[in-house]
Amino acid sequence: MARIAGVNVPDRKRVPIALTYIHGIGRTTAFKLCEKLGIDVQERMGNLDEAALNAIRSEIESKDYLIEGDLRREVSMNIKRLMDMACYRGIRHRRGLPVRGQRTKTNARTRKGPAKAVAGKKMATKK
Repeated sequence: MARIAGVNVPDRKRVPIALTYIHGIGRTTAFKLCEKLGIDVQERMGNLDEAALNAIRSEIESKDYLIEGDLRREVSMNIKRLMDMACYRGIRHRRGLPVRGQRTKTNARTRKGPAKAVAGKKMATKK
């Protein structure tokens, strides 16, 4: 496995797809990197020589790409800033509710967690 930016990228995947395993590099950026460095997008990561790997490493580090730890830190600082301001979005983050206007009466289970039983919620059956 090749190690780029502190991440083990898989050898058997094509180069642009393998680069997306690095947090902060998506498909568009990965394809642009390959195009800029002259790497065939059909090439597998394991078949690249050391010079190509070094070129990828240096390009990622020299450019102003926010990747891995720096990106995670910036995102968490942005969320913390919203929470400190106590704006609507910050309050939603603090309460663990959806931030972008989704409904919460039903759905929203990803943010709210598993459903909690409410006492006396059962409806009376008709006879």
